[in-house]
Amino acid sequence: MPFLRRAVGALAVVLGLAAAPAQAETSEVRFTRQPGLIYMPMVLAEQQRLVEKHVAAAGLGDVKVSWVTLTSGGASVDALISGNVDFVTSGATNLLLAWDRTRGEVKGLAASAGAPMMLVTRNPAVKTLADFSAKDRIAVPTVKVSAQAVMLQIAAERQFGEAGRNKLDAITVQLGHPDAVGALLGGTSEVNSHFSLPPYQQIELKDPKIHVVVNSYDVVGGPLSNAIVFGRGKFMEQNPKTTAAVLAAIDEANALIRDDPKRAAELYLGATKEKFEPDELVAMMKQPGVVFSTTPYGTMLQADHLAKAGVLKTRPKEWKDFFYKAVHGQPGT
Repeated sequence: MPFLRRAVGALAVVLGLAAAPAQAETSEVRFTRQPGLIYMPMVLAEQQRLVEKHVAAAGLGDVKVSWVTLTSGGASVDALISGNVDFVTSGATNLLLAWDRTRGEVKGLAASAGAPMMLVTRNPAVKTLADFSAKDRIAVPTVKVSAQAVMLQIAAERQFGEAGRNKLDAITVQLGHPDAVGALLGGTSEVNSHFSLPPYQQIELKDPKIHVVVNSYDVVGGPLSNAIVFGRGKFMEQNPKTTAAVLAAIDEANALIRDDPKRAAELYLGATKEKFEPDELVAMMKQPGVVFSTTPYGTMLQADHLAKAGVLKTRPKEWKDFFYKAVHGQPGT
């Protein structure tokens, strides 16, 4: 009978393992996002509790989801590196800097959205980049490394040659988009130009004194993902179901934007209190170059520029090097 006792014991162990719950994942997911139209999928994910919905569908139980709005990509990355948040939504340049700084530990999960960024000014003498002088000040979210700052360098290099890549860096100042709008439209601040994104550039362009100098859509020659969701690769590897739920939440938010843009606009405005009519926002959402997709567009253009400028110590071979495997099957650039 010893054999029978051993068999019964082994069966009990197997049944016990089968009955045991799946390995627990994180009990909390913490996000940052920034203000602006390209963060609409994340606003909707928060407002509609989409992450909670997909976490529950994955059988992960009661997971706390928290959000914080920061106006600087640099501050968002600092929060990620210090362990205060799990996912950041910011520009591709901030992802690349964090990826490089952590030797590949920080990776993109997916794009959130993209829209043309416009450099506008109230200086009537400025028609091209060559017209800016030491008296002008261009507001960007983070000097030198934000998506706007890098796009300014790319545009400057194309106009002035490689030696002129950083020609305009000296007149850029760091200012969050809402504050930059106030400075530009107020007319008394030294900040007379702003490289921004929807809806802030549309607010500014309502003033007849404001005009466009550079449009990123023309520089890139197509769409540019300037809202990227990224986090630590270790967190994503240790919490694969939670990570999949986050990706599913972004996809659902993007589907809502695509299938019912008026409803999406109403929900977004209800959450952000931005002073637009829903139809105005829908018109912005349908402009050429605006994309709501998890596919990352135009990231290698920025990576190549940062590597060439010596900002990145490691030059990625392709966009998949700095993105998590979940989106590798998409046609990113």
